[in-house]
Amino acid sequence: MALTNRPRTVSGHGTAAGTGTLAALILVAVCGSPWYVGWAETHTDPNSAGGWFLRLLAWPAWKFDSDDPAQGVLATDLRAILVLLLAATFLYLVPTSQVARVPGSASQFLSGWAAYVLAAGAGTLVATLLTGGGPLLAAFQTTGAGATYGFFAGWIIGLASLGGRA
Repeated sequence: MALTNRPRTVSGHGTAAGTGTLAALILVAVCGSPWYVGWAETHTDPNSAGGWFLRLLAWPAWKFDSDDPAQGVLATDLRAILVLLLAATFLYLVPTSQVARVPGSASQFLSGWAAYVLAAGAGTLVATLLTGGGPLLAAFQTTGAGATYGFFAGWIIGLASLGGRA
């Protein structure tokens, strides 16, 4: 049984949710990689807008191995994994044709952007609550950092959503 009643595309273009999910995967895989994170830390100026943005893109960092054996690789990567899973979920749950009174590219862009903001904030909160032993205030502050990442990087997902059908 299908979860959605969306028509299959025959024109070669995927759905807006599919293209947005692919963009999120590429964004987290490339900008969260240890190589990009290291490059951003050493080659960008955190006091400039461009440097701040390039460092922000590295926020859902992931690793192949963990320096802390008590946490393990899954604990360090949980935030990036949850951001991807929730982004895909929210992109599929918020079809622009049902949200917008006037369907079009603006609503498609904004719903993709909003889905990524929500995914980054919620993914961060869940990851912090599952892996952190700190106070609830620290979890809320970390969630704010995730929402900030989603807000400033989410336009990339919104633009990618324009490449697919609603």
